[in-house]
Amino acid sequence: MIGHMNDKDRAELLFANDAFYLTFAEGDFATMETLWADTFPVSCIHPGWEPLFGRDAVMTSWESILENPPQAKASNSEAFVSGDLGYVVCFEQVSEGHFLLATNIFVREDGRWKMSHHQAGMTRARPLEDIRAREAKVN
Repeated sequence: MIGHMNDKDRAELLFANDAFYLTFAEGDFATMETLWADTFPVSCIHPGWEPLFGRDAVMTSWESILENPPQAKASNSEAFVSGDLGYVVCFEQVSEGHFLLATNIFVREDGRWKMSHHQAGMTRARPLEDIRAREAKVN
């Protein structure tokens, strides 16, 4: 059913998204490989890069990035699920005060959410907690 989403699906999808960012920050390529879909097509658009299509190209890019990973973390994550397809839109902090906006698309393979597409790009927007922290410093 289009738009059907239960709390369990949403929680599992947010967990998969959090696992992606923890793996990203830790530079753990072996785990990163397990988080991406095996049977569903994958793609990735890193900021400033050309689009990458296919598991081999995407994994090669992550292997390179994870050699010297930024301390990436997600915030303000919003999850959406319809059947075996889900996506998360979140802020991605890659350094102090520097945020990207990311869309992560997941598919359910063998009962687990696996990433099918990641795209992060520039944004002028800020997560709510970052805005509050800046206001607290000023006041």
